[in-house]
Amino acid sequence: MHHIDADLPSEITRVLKDFLHHAGGAIRETEPTFGPAVDALRAFVLGGGKRLRPTFAWWGWRGAGGDPGSSDAEGVLRAVASLELIQACALIHDDVIDSSDSRRGSPTVHVAFAAQHARGRWLGSSESFGRAAAILIGDLALAWAEDMFADCGLPAPTLASARPAWRAMRSEVLAGQYLDVHTQATGDASAEAALRVDRLKTAAYTVQRPLHLGAALAGAEQSLVDALLEFGGDLGVAFQLRDDLLGVFGDPSVTGKPAGDDLREGKRTLLLALGLAYAEQQGRDGERKVIADAVGDPRLTDSEVDDVRQALVDVGAVAEVERRIEEMTSNALASLRRAALAEPAAQRLAELAHRATRRTS
Repeated sequence: MHHIDADLPSEITRVLKDFLHHAGGAIRETEPTFGPAVDALRAFVLGGGKRLRPTFAWWGWRGAGGDPGSSDAEGVLRAVASLELIQACALIHDDVIDSSDSRRGSPTVHVAFAAQHARGRWLGSSESFGRAAAILIGDLALAWAEDMFADCGLPAPTLASARPAWRAMRSEVLAGQYLDVHTQATGDASAEAALRVDRLKTAAYTVQRPLHLGAALAGAEQSLVDALLEFGGDLGVAFQLRDDLLGVFGDPSVTGKPAGDDLREGKRTLLLALGLAYAEQQGRDGERKVIADAVGDPRLTDSEVDDVRQALVDVGAVAEVERRIEEMTSNALASLRRAALAEPAAQRLAELAHRATRRTS
């Protein structure tokens, strides 16, 4: 087995470390005050994360015939690693949008910079400064993602073939985030709205476009790309549904987020949409009220979170989400078999599908 295949996450981290070192050097010398912002982005990108998107992209490339021993391999590694910078932008901004205090067990970027403002007894509001810093650091991540992708060292025609996937993914992730806040703001509790967000915000951005990007870098035929997009669509939604269950039922010591944070935030998930719909169909007003009252209540206590969990189990919403995860995972695996990818990519993607939908964090 080639060494990149064998230890993909650390190879991705290696090229990210190298890029961030060089990207941050010049601006730090011109404007030293910006140093802490650059350091915060670097720490955020290198401080954890599953490296899922670059992993899907790499196996898309390998599955479409990419050779890890070729002269292109290092450039492909850099191109796919740039997805982690888009992810950093999305998460840093997401935490601002959701007013989240912690991520991966550490303070979020806006909270850390608000604390710096407060410690320095600077002028104005600490919260506003923290928010402004996080918006700008997220923007920096997005700008650097483009730099890392464009300067990855691959031949221009190779890079050009992956541009459509790259462009679509960047628009889709932002559309997905907007759709998410719009759904919360309008209080749209329908299952359709939840699934639309899942398809754009998670399926397209986390699985489909990364696979598409990788396959395109290997010059894949459209039929192969189509099969990968089908695989990614079902798998991505299944992945998000698992995330939704973990957001309500996950163990905080494993997930790194407080129990029930998704509920306090008012996240309109399929789990909640089905919970409300089933409670109504079954005439269970008590359960419907427990679920409806909890969504978007920032003062929700742990025992109230337990009541919501019980209600979601009792009306059958949890069982239905689990059933959909199973069904979508097996549909995804059927599309994967149809794609007839080069090994070991087919096996690796099947393993990833199982891991992504059966995880505990």
